[in-house]
Amino acid sequence: MALFLSLLLILLFPSTNADWPPSPGYWPSSKFRPMSFHKGFKNLWGPSHQSVNHNALTIWLDKTSGSGFKSVRPFRSGYFSASIKVQPGYTAGVITAFYVRILSNNEAHPGFHDEVDIEFLGTTFGKPYTLQTNVYVRGSGDGKIIGREMKFHLWFDPTQDFHHYAILWTPKEIIFLVDDVPIRRYPRRSAATFPLRPMWVYGSIWDASSWATEDGKYKADYKYQPFVAKYTNFKASGCSAYAPAWCHPVSASLFRSGGLTRQQRRAMRWVQRYHMVYNYCRDPKRNHALTPECRS
Repeated sequence: MALFLSLLLILLFPSTNADWPPSPGYWPSSKFRPMSFHKGFKNLWGPSHQSVNHNALTIWLDKTSGSGFKSVRPFRSGYFSASIKVQPGYTAGVITAFYVRILSNNEAHPGFHDEVDIEFLGTTFGKPYTLQTNVYVRGSGDGKIIGREMKFHLWFDPTQDFHHYAILWTPKEIIFLVDDVPIRRYPRRSAATFPLRPMWVYGSIWDASSWATEDGKYKADYKYQPFVAKYTNFKASGCSAYAPAWCHPVSASLFRSGGLTRQQRRAMRWVQRYHMVYNYCRDPKRNHALTPECRS
């Protein structure tokens, strides 16, 4: 009888373990082939601060320079990912990014570009990294930056091992994933609030002391240089900007048309409940007339 009651309680009140996410039930990273760095990417800046060994890329920042890389072709939709390991210890002021800047078309549209970011914001001793996701639409370089930031403290230490970080971008939605767990979905509400122009995939490490760590309170300290980031297991699959019109956007779920399954949504809600530390839509200091998607 006691065993029956215990099982009944488990069914009625499932565990809300905040240590590890529920299984998403679907692993999109397994659906796309990895590529060598040189097949899909090229150096963009800081070539002396970049090395490739067995398809693993290492980039670093010191007092003289950081480094960045860029995909060899632009895309109009796709799945873009890499396994990344960041440096432990004091990394305040340092940004390690994988973006489609992670998606960016700044070179084609300077001051009026679109951008979809995953960024590690450097930290101080004893404090976790912050993983920032962001979406810019039609202009983040014109002095009127409209960021759409959601920030997370991950359920693991990203300095201890490689973990897989991904962006799924289609004409309908943007989904951010960590180890195949969706952490954020940004649906298209209107053309005015969604990036639709072709973009390249980027990665970089650079000094953003003016804002990266606790709004610029802590700066990069070069007595801890070099600051190192490692990337491997690169994936970039989808419709290139040169693909025919019938090229179908890839999906991050079982549904070919996109969206998330119920199990994926459950995993995402868990992440946002236990590990999200900032949501721009909930910031009372923001002018939400500029982010109408927050009201929908």
